[in-house]
Amino acid sequence: MSLRINDIAPDFAADTTHGPISFHEWMGDGWAVMFSHPKDFTPVCTTELGAAAALQPEFEKRNCKIIGISVDGVRDHEAWKKDIESFQGSSVDYPLIGDPNLEVVKKYDMLPADAGDSCEGRTPADNQTARSVFVIGPDKKVKATLTYPMSTGRNFAEILRLLDSCQLTAEKQLTTPANWNQGDDVIISPSVSDEEAKRRFPGGWAQPLPYIRFVKQPQ
Repeated sequence: MSLRINDIAPDFAADTTHGPISFHEWMGDGWAVMFSHPKDFTPVCTTELGAAAALQPEFEKRNCKIIGISVDGVRDHEAWKKDIESFQGSSVDYPLIGDPNLEVVKKYDMLPADAGDSCEGRTPADNQTARSVFVIGPDKKVKATLTYPMSTGRNFAEILRLLDSCQLTAEKQLTTPANWNQGDDVIISPSVSDEEAKRRFPGGWAQPLPYIRFVKQPQ
């Protein structure tokens, strides 16, 4: 079954570089971003893990934990972390999930059910669909997903932007236009009536079209 936006993110128990976790319990009452990798010691993924490590404080400011997963065991992850730190200069202080039996990547619909039950003998190309990002809200629902090819490194500044937008929607019923960045005008959600919008935004809004209501982003 496909995993879609607003589905409950599957819970799981797994070993990580921070020890055993139960995913929903580990999340607590905050947000989480989980990003996956097809294999340890791959070049593009190495740069991504380092980029995420450098931006970890930005995620923490947003009450969001980050966690990586790769289709290998924790022992390999620990060795990979040393490579990442020596190359990127950032320590990977967030957990990396070991998934040598392919259980988590299957739960998250990144590999088919018939992919087997072991990472042994599998190449990065065999696991190339394990290249997704999941933004998960405090209600444990998937708020957004992004999937990349192995050849394209992820833009973690864009993932932060996406997280900011999802949080505005969840907390203030605001949506964001194309190319939006922090501080730009936002859109009042269509689900908010004009009457309710007047209570929330007594200063009014710009309405270039009957179905678009722009307001300043709340502080």
